[in-house]
Amino acid sequence: MKKVILFFTICFSFLSHLNAQSQAPVSNLYKGTIDGKTPITLYIKTEENPCTADLMFASMYRYNKSSKWIQIYPTQNKKAENEFVMVEHDFSGVLILKKTGNTFSGLWISPDTKKQLKVDLKEASMTKKEVESYEKTMERVSFDNNDC
Repeated sequence: MKKVILFFTICFSFLSHLNAQSQAPVSNLYKGTIDGKTPITLYIKTEENPCTADLMFASMYRYNKSSKWIQIYPTQNKKAENEFVMVEHDFSGVLILKKTGNTFSGLWISPDTKKQLKVDLKEASMTKKEVESYEKTMERVSFDNNDC
């Protein structure tokens, strides 16, 4: 009996450990251009929704000539998991992107749809210190946009 209890305890511990690992957030940085000439940087954090196990995203991007970050709200197409719609805070624009490997490509569309610009992004590496800096920046941007 003790062996059975020990076996289930070890199995439960192992499964709990696996579950905890699968919920760790993943952060990615992408650099590229809008309209082939305007450099931009996009930061996106992906984590599991604790209630549904679906993926949740938090993101921001900026034009590299500006220090101001734009908060964006990504949604993944459940039927085609490599397709995303990312709506800018205050609906100042929309990114419709397709992820292929370590790249995103697609369009930035103005709210009136009259401007549609090509977007090309490639994943860039980050140090642990850079991840921490982007996380702090994203927290500040979210607070600035959503604080009462």
